[in-house]
Amino acid sequence: MNKKHTNPRSTKTGIDIPVTILRAMYMAMLKIRQLEERVAELVSQGEILCPCHLYIGEEAVATGICSALRKDDNVFSTHRSHGHYIAKGGDVKALMAELYGKATGCSKGRGGSMHLASPDVGLPGSSAIVAGTIPLAVGVALAFSMQKRDSASVVFFSDGAANEGVFYESLNFASLKKLPVIFVCENNLYSTHMPISACLANTDIYKKGDAFNMPGIRIDGNNVLEVFRTAKRAIEDARCGKGPALIECMTYRWRGHVGPSDDLDKGLRSKEELDYWISKCPIKTLEELLLNHNIISESEKIQIYKSTEKEIEEAIIFAKGSPYPDQSELLSNVFKA
Repeated sequence: MNKKHTNPRSTKTGIDIPVTILRAMYMAMLKIRQLEERVAELVSQGEILCPCHLYIGEEAVATGICSALRKDDNVFSTHRSHGHYIAKGGDVKALMAELYGKATGCSKGRGGSMHLASPDVGLPGSSAIVAGTIPLAVGVALAFSMQKRDSASVVFFSDGAANEGVFYESLNFASLKKLPVIFVCENNLYSTHMPISACLANTDIYKKGDAFNMPGIRIDGNNVLEVFRTAKRAIEDARCGKGPALIECMTYRWRGHVGPSDDLDKGLRSKEELDYWISKCPIKTLEELLLNHNIISESEKIQIYKSTEKEIEEAIIFAKGSPYPDQSELLSNVFKA
């Protein structure tokens, strides 16, 4: 490998982020994109039957945030969980097996797309309940604080969660106790099939932190460098006992609310709007930066694409060949009164 690729810091380019992190973020974003595009095909073909809420277009948020975290930090996800799982270090084979409902899945085939869990990489769980994981992340942050640990808790949620009372209750408690939790709003402009302007009287979600004496910031969620820098500062402050932060990342999902379609036929958004956001592709933006600064070469880019594609195809083969959960385990790993 060329020495310029292993230089710990890209000082000659003026970029304040280590080259190793830039390269890792690029590969993580690409893996999420290629995985999701393949999942879309498998859903269309009837290979994957569980509902899948795809993360295509939003890759920079999960990647930028998780790249600023340690393995012992926890993240909590939503029904749109694939990107968070991969960005936090989740195994592609275990994810694909879960989508197929197999016993080798990260949730043992019980959770499907919307309930991924992998505590070993720091993702205790995901939930299809809007805002459902927000208080869980706050609870974990409280535990970290009581245990005198410097670990951080992060919760991802979309703009629709700002309609839920538990969001405000969680902000209040986290700020009151100065808990090490970062609230990350992935504002993709639509709450299911409704523009946020049609369901929120004040669409400046980041300003809602003001009421609870909490730092709030709105950033370009398609710029992974900005996401990483913002997350790094907030997480460092949280570790030092300065309390929580609210980060609103402006982004856009290319596919519909659920499944592989783009929802243009539903009259919910225009092709012009979709094309505009596709032109702001977070992966292409980072890719051009890395190529222009000789952090990766054109040939290496092609190799990364091929390697990622191979990894995903191997994961599909693994998933198809894995067994379904045995009926004898139906009542295991569940709560019993």
